[in-house]
Parts: sequence; C-alpha cells; structure tokens
Amino acid sequence: MGKNQPAILIVDDEIDFIRLLERLILEEVQCEIYRATSGYEAVEILKNYHIDLAFVDIKMPGMDGFELLSYVRENHPWLTVIMITAYGCIEVAVRAIKEGAYDFITKPVEQDVFLMSLKKALERTELLRENLRLRQSVRFQEVFRNIVGRSEPMRKVFDLIRMVAPTDMTVLLRGESGTGKELLARAIHELSSRSDGPFVAVNCPAVPAEILESELFGYRKGAFTHATQNKKGLFEEAQKGTIFLDEIGDLDPRLQTKLLRVLQEKEIKPLGDTRTIRVDVRVVASTNQDLEQKMKDGTFREDLFYRLNVVPIHVPPLRERREDIPLLVEFFLEKYSRELKRPRKRVTPELMEIFLGYEWKGNIRELENTIIRGILFSVDDEIRPEHIGFARRSNGKPWSTSVPTNLSYREAREAVLHEFHHRFIGQILKKTGGNISQAARMCGLERQALQHIIKRYNIDVNNYRPDRREQNGNGL
Repeated sequence: MGKNQPAILIVDDEIDFIRLLERLILEEVQCEIYRATSGYEAVEILKNYHIDLAFVDIKMPGMDGFELLSYVRENHPWLTVIMITAYGCIEVAVRAIKEGAYDFITKPVEQDVFLMSLKKALERTELLRENLRLRQSVRFQEVFRNIVGRSEPMRKVFDLIRMVAPTDMTVLLRGESGTGKELLARAIHELSSRSDGPFVAVNCPAVPAEILESELFGYRKGAFTHATQNKKGLFEEAQKGTIFLDEIGDLDPRLQTKLLRVLQEKEIKPLGDTRTIRVDVRVVASTNQDLEQKMKDGTFREDLFYRLNVVPIHVPPLRERREDIPLLVEFFLEKYSRELKRPRKRVTPELMEIFLGYEWKGNIRELENTIIRGILFSVDDEIRPEHIGFARRSNGKPWSTSVPTNLSYREAREAVLHEFHHRFIGQILKKTGGNISQAARMCGLERQALQHIIKRYNIDVNNYRPDRREQNGNGL
C-alpha cells in the first residue's frame, strides 16, 4: 500500500462486531482503524479525518447505512464503501451497489470472503489515491499558471497553499496592497474540495457598513424601507463554496461581532428574520493592516482575530522577491500584448535594470499597470524608460515621474495628457518625418482626429520634418 498506511472506518451499532472486524483487518494489513457506533458518529469522523475505506452496517438506529452511503457519495466521492448486513438478500445487495457501494458482505462474516473483499477494496483505494495525486498535480500546475514566482518566498507560499487548500481551515492572507492576495485566495478555492462550488469575493472597505451587513447576511421583505422582497446574502450565495473577505481589517466593529458568530456557529440571521440559516462556507480573509496594533487600539476584536488567523500566510511584497520581476514582466508582456492586440514587445536592458532596483510600493499591481502603459505608449517593439515615465536621477537611482501635488485635479490631468501626447505623438512624427497621414495610420487614428490632437496640444509638426531638423542641427 506504499508508505502511507490506509485509514479504515468500521460503522456498526454492535461494538463486539466492530472488534471482530478490527482483529481480522489488523492480522492482514497495517492500518489505522476508526470506530463509529452510529451513522452520525461516522459523519463526524469523516469530517475530521481522511478515511480510505469504510465498512458500513446497513441496519442501524437513527441514520442507517443507506443514508450514510448517500452522505458519502455526496461529500466524499473517493471513499470506498463496503456494506454489511445480517439480513443479506439479493435485493439489498443490488440496491447497495446501485447507490454507490463497492461491495457487499453478510453477517456472520466468512473470514476468507471478508479478507478477499478487503484486499480488493484496498487495491481500489490505492488506485484512486494515485489517480487523485495525478489530478491534484495537474490542478496545481493549472491553478499556479497565473501566479508567477520561483523565488524562495513564493515557493513557501505555494507550499502552504498546497497543504491548507484540501482542508476547510480558515486562512488569513497578510500582505501589502497589490501583492495578489485575491489571486491566492482563488487558488486555495480551486485546489479545495469546494472547487465546484461558488467563489464569492467581498471588498469590505468598498461597501458602507450599513449596506455591507445586508449584503453579507441578506434580508427579508419589509426589514427596512426599500426591502420589497427577500434577498440572499453573500454567505448564502457562497454555500458549499468559499467566501473571500478582502481587507478584513477595515470591517466595522458591529459587523465584526456578527462575523464572529458566523465563524463560531456556522449560521447567519438575515435582517428582519427571526430564524437562523445554517451555512457551509469556507472563509478566506485578507488584510494589509497591522491587526495586532488594531487589537491594542480596540478597533479589532481579539476573539475574531484568532478565529480568522487559523492559518496565516504572509504574501511577500515585490521588493522581497526581486528575482521574480523578470518572470512577471514577461508574463504581463505576453498577456497584455495579446489582450490589447499589439505586437509582442520587450523591455530594454536599461529598463529591466530600473525595474529590479525600483521599490514598487504598489507591488505587482503597479508593475502590471506599468507594463500596460509601456505596451500602449511605445511606438516600436521595445519599451524604454521614457515610454513609461521612468528615468535616471543624477545619482543613478531610479525614479518615476510624478505630477506636482500643488495642482488641481483638472490641471494635473491636463498636464499628464499634455506630456503624454507630446511624447507619444512626437515619437511617431519623428519616425514618419513629420508625415501626418503615416503617423495617423501608425496610431490607428483618422488623419483628421490626429490633426485635432496636434492642434489641441500645440505640437509643432515642423520640428519633426527633416529640413527643419537639419536647420536646428546647424544652430539656425
């Protein structure tokens, strides 16, 4: 069976029979054995432990074997189940197989028959386990395809995600803005057993607290003035899936209390309702704030923090994973050249050097936006520093051009547009020798539209014509 011992669950309301099967099994194979004397007890074991094979008695008080089999088929489809009954008949056997059981044996158990069934079931379990490993390997490659990184900090993040994703544990992603926390939350969902369920993302600070409560938990008709019909909350929408609470540190204190109850009790109460609703939802949260300091300040509940911080994952800023920058640049160049329908471009060595030395306060999001600008603003197949507002200071350190903050919004916007049009149109006019028709074709504009831009931003076309450039070169 390989290095990992199989885990076998025996479910029967007769403890002596459980002991008999346990003895027969342990004489044949090395394994871990779990006992359950009712279907309900078996469900709790299945929720908390990975089981490879289950022997299930059909006739039990409360939840019988067929009800337990139905639960297994819905929630643990990889589990091999063998049904057992003292009332063996062909009709029961056929029903058990039709409903998903692997095999069927009767009481009193014949040792040879039982051991043969055990052997075949364990062989099937090993095949399923290997199949699952292969499927997971493929899924890891597919999911991580859009999460670029080979640096040691990112390998640690990927390892943590691989370990925690198959569980239902709550995860707290901690890191600066723009580091890709939502992308990682989606990866956790896609690699979990909930991947067929919904992934619901909630941007906590983007919604006012009084509205966010009804968005999260829903409401009933008449709960407030404009509640003309019942509305499901996002926790209900995420049933059997994952809810991602982005920037949880900004959550209103009153909502923190309500969220704590959801995490503790696994139930919500819509506004205007007297009843609670059970929810089966995995919670992944993120924050860019110092929650420990917020707890000291009294603005974040300590009990909620410990409910969320079950598995904390630190998402490193870009400056801590600089070796990933060339990979990210190539990824974004490929992605956005295709999306923007532009020729595939490359960055110059000088620009890459600037990228590697830059602080990237906006992290991956800032790098992504920079590459998009470069694809749009460069006029040939190379993206150079001047295309995206980067240059060198006199001391050799990289810097990014910025708009003076003493301007009004309208003035700042006009200044940026003026600079962009002079740079962009100027380079194209230089390339076409001041030929407006050719320049318009290169820009993808009508000639009249380009003339309008040239006039509006007072661009002197003559400065880009060969005869004028020669005169300027002679000092005239």
